[in-house]
Amino acid sequence: MPDLHSRFEKASLAARNLPQKPDDETMLQLYALYKQASVGDAGGDKPGLFDFVGQAKYSAWEKLAGMPPEDARQAYIDLVASLGGDTGD
Repeated sequence: MPDLHSRFEKASLAARNLPQKPDDETMLQLYALYKQASVGDAGGDKPGLFDFVGQAKYSAWEKLAGMPPEDARQAYIDLVASLGGDTGD
């Protein structure tokens, strides 16, 4: 079985080619889990008041504060797999 990092990389590629485009809430989950897995806790300046998409993304990521990157990777892999993506499992 491939290691968690390789499965995460494969899942991130698979997320771009899902059979159906996920709803907005699921897209935010994918974004937040990916950022938490690859960068860690949200940081930097929050998006501007009128950047609604940026604010939604930042807020979703910020909610995952404290989640270990390994847990975020596994949750991302599981979510992509549940959406029909090939994650190498």
